[in-house]
Amino acid sequence: MKRDYFEGADIAVTVCAKDGTILDMNGKSRRTFIKPGEPEIIGANVLDCHPEPARSMLADMLQNPRTNIYTVEKEGLKKLIFQTPWYDEGEYAGFMELSIVLPEVIPNRVRKPAK
Repeated sequence: MKRDYFEGADIAVTVCAKDGTILDMNGKSRRTFIKPGEPEIIGANVLDCHPEPARSMLADMLQNPRTNIYTVEKEGLKKLIFQTPWYDEGEYAGFMELSIVLPEVIPNRVRKPAK
């Protein structure tokens, strides 16, 4: 991942290796998941950062790569969570998570194919 692309983005991006080791986090991810005074979590295992049942689900996703998309509400914010495998030279290398705060109202635009 080229960190510069995500560093200033208003989405949290976290990248893990296939063994669950946290490899990288952009600034928004660090501010979201690491509170002041807490230790660095890059190098930690993502499974240790999640309670059940999320821990078991992530462990299964690491073994059986697939995309997982859901919304969650926490501290009054609704977020879209997009977890998906990433690949290095065509080989499964782990997964990345994008966490996006959603506005209260989201327009839905239906686009028709060009004729």
